[in-house]
Amino acid sequence: MSLYDIRRLAEAKMWIRGDLEQFKATIRSERTRGVQTVGQGQVVTVRVPARADGTCLFWEFATDGFDLGFGVWFEWGPTTQYEVTVEVSEGADEEQPPGEEGAVSSPGQVAEDRPARISCVVPVYRRDCHLHVYAGSHRFPAHEGVYLLKFDNSYSLWRAKTLYYRVFYTR
Repeated sequence: MSLYDIRRLAEAKMWIRGDLEQFKATIRSERTRGVQTVGQGQVVTVRVPARADGTCLFWEFATDGFDLGFGVWFEWGPTTQYEVTVEVSEGADEEQPPGEEGAVSSPGQVAEDRPARISCVVPVYRRDCHLHVYAGSHRFPAHEGVYLLKFDNSYSLWRAKTLYYRVFYTR
């Protein structure tokens, strides 16, 4: 049995805030990569490496007009990439972590059948992020690994969504 099999993930914390328009205006004014279009049928994955000088990851997000699926995963193991990156894929064509296509997806579950060990932190559910700012945090389970924040619009046949997001660490 490996270390990854016996290590349990701490539960993530999630909450909503009511300052929706102020949050979106702040993200737009920062002129960072915090505004992203999630096209119809697409999944946007924000890859956030865990850092040795950090202890906890925080996220915040909202959309214009309509809901969006959201979930968080942790990919165990060393990484050579230390920058936050964004990947856009077609929902039906993407190889998805367990739990996104009908598999059991309980927090802390480790996917045994994948080459990289991936644990579910927050299962993917549709969020009313057009009505509230969704925020959350998770204590790093390890300092080697990558968080995968999934913004899922694969269920939408007609509507693209404008996503406003921010991720940051505490030290």
